[in-house]
Amino acid sequence: MSNKSNILAKNIRETAVRLVYQAKASHIGGALSMADILAVLYSDILKFDSSNEKWSDRDRFILSKGHSCVALYATLAHCGFYSIQDLDTYGQDGSNFLSHSSHYVPGIEFSAGSLGHGLSIACGLALAAKRKNEKWRTYVVTGDGEMDEGSNWEALLFAAQFNLDNLCLIIDYNKIQSLGFTNEVLNLEPLKSKLDAFNWNTIVVDGHDHEELKSAFYMAEQVKDRPTVIIANTIKGKGVSFMENRLLWHYRSPNEEQLKEALEDIRR
Repeated sequence: MSNKSNILAKNIRETAVRLVYQAKASHIGGALSMADILAVLYSDILKFDSSNEKWSDRDRFILSKGHSCVALYATLAHCGFYSIQDLDTYGQDGSNFLSHSSHYVPGIEFSAGSLGHGLSIACGLALAAKRKNEKWRTYVVTGDGEMDEGSNWEALLFAAQFNLDNLCLIIDYNKIQSLGFTNEVLNLEPLKSKLDAFNWNTIVVDGHDHEELKSAFYMAEQVKDRPTVIIANTIKGKGVSFMENRLLWHYRSPNEEQLKEALEDIRR
């Protein structure tokens, strides 16, 4: 694990937990499960300029599971798009830092809320880049529960049809969605076989292993004529022992005592 991405992952988790506590918000479990994915992307993979958020050659990142935006807000703050103090308004009336990701926030490409839209938008971005012969890439993170949406499977067909090799989908496969475990609500398995059948280059990784994630992203850059999907096996609530793999923390916010315990876990 690179020191830079390791530090960023810890900062993302600490900031996300604090914000959810302050705002009495929710979705901390899904924010923590993708913290390592975001840390690797923003430390080692994405081309971006935090002082010029609309730089034309930037890679595009789409967070489709917009309800977990607190992790992305934290990531962008720690990468210099705005100050950490700006996040104190998260979840408050009149703030741009809404409880679903908002394009009014620097560094965020589009507003997400209703699930199942991010991959379709990413397909459009990737197709536009190819037709303009531009070299930037598009990355999109979806939740596993979000893969229940039929719109995602239409987008999977579209991306393969148009050979979008500049597109990389990452599925945050933490096995828990809003009301239960994914295999009980609507089983996705065999997920890899399904994605292979849709003619995607499919890579399965430990979504908390930074070296595995980096290798997968580098491999995706080398693939020609097919989009890549990374199935990132993750743990809901990763990094906070009493939240890990517990459905309860899809919606709950920590109290003061739980915040203290969570921060101690993250700092270990």
